[in-house]
Amino acid sequence: MKQPEEAERPSPVVTRSVIFVMAAAAGIAVANIYYNQPMLGLIEADLPGPLSPLVPTATQLGYAIGLLILVPLGDILERKRLIVVQFGVLAVALALAAAAPNAASLLTASLFLGIASTVAQQIVPLAAHLAAPERRGATVGTILAGILTGILLSRTLAGFVATHGGWRAMFWLGVPMALVAGALMMAVLPHTPPVSRLGYHRLLGSIIHLWREFPALRLAALTQSLIFAAFTAFWTILAFRLQGPPFGLGADVTGLFGIVGATGIFAAPLAGRFADVRGPAPVVALGAALTFASWLVFGLWTSLIGLVMGVIILDFAMQSALVSNQHIVFALRPEAQARLNTVLMSFMFVGGAIGSATSTVAWEELGWSGVVGLGATFGVLATTLQLPSLARTRRAAMESSGAGP
Repeated sequence: MKQPEEAERPSPVVTRSVIFVMAAAAGIAVANIYYNQPMLGLIEADLPGPLSPLVPTATQLGYAIGLLILVPLGDILERKRLIVVQFGVLAVALALAAAAPNAASLLTASLFLGIASTVAQQIVPLAAHLAAPERRGATVGTILAGILTGILLSRTLAGFVATHGGWRAMFWLGVPMALVAGALMMAVLPHTPPVSRLGYHRLLGSIIHLWREFPALRLAALTQSLIFAAFTAFWTILAFRLQGPPFGLGADVTGLFGIVGATGIFAAPLAGRFADVRGPAPVVALGAALTFASWLVFGLWTSLIGLVMGVIILDFAMQSALVSNQHIVFALRPEAQARLNTVLMSFMFVGGAIGSATSTVAWEELGWSGVVGLGATFGVLATTLQLPSLARTRRAAMESSGAGP
């Protein structure tokens, strides 16, 4: 029986070409929260003081806030209009960051930039909503591949632009990119009616009920937050690690690690297709284990090649786990996909903010070994959370196999 809050679900109307445009726009949106990572050394040199190292933390925290207060609107408002407007707000936030006269202003602009960048998470549930059920995992995987491309190549682009034009030039460049993405969304997205009739306050309240109702949502959110904490711990400290001995490298080389990590792009569609056929739980468990393994590589293989190998494993692990966790939560209640995504991604980016903040402290107090220990701890905790679920999945598979002829 249909839930009282549920509206009619339209027939799938999304095409492959529209999905690819949506993936590109989502990548452009989410890239904005990562521009600061390879530029952090330059920002700190230009705006010295204790606030500058907190720019990545403020951006991640803003993203978590935006997920909580803005993404649920996708269930009660027409999503196309919401996405276009949010891209416009993102362009304004980028301009404020570019023009920031001091570190406090940049920190504030970064918070709002993070909030506005959550437009990427309006696009993900919209794609899942429009896709045919048997294609949902692959469709979400394509969008997430676009997001990962934006995450990784943002660092390459920011490192290059900041080296040759300064860190402000990168934020100025982001302004027209956000406006173009908004224009593309206006041109290609179909109009979709809201899927819930709840008011905004009841909508936010229902998030708590979803958290209580679905153990699978709680497991996915906590696991992904730990994996992403390990992920952001690495990327927050990478610029400082490469600047110092024994490497002595600049922002442009730091940005090139985005290209190295781009191998993880292939994880999203592969994980989505695997989840469609075999179920997502084993992929999440594998992603958690590989997160821990990547930090072992960082700790034991301290050369530049070790960093390259570790980042490939880490990015592959994070993306595989994310697409599989989203596959899990989107299937829990189709009419609440935006709110379910809010829970998952809010926890993820709170984890990211924690990873950024704690890795900065670990770096200042203990150096690279402290950061490695921190990242490995996040990986161990994520893997431990997944062990009971993995055991249940294996038991169910064995019982199903034993029940056959």
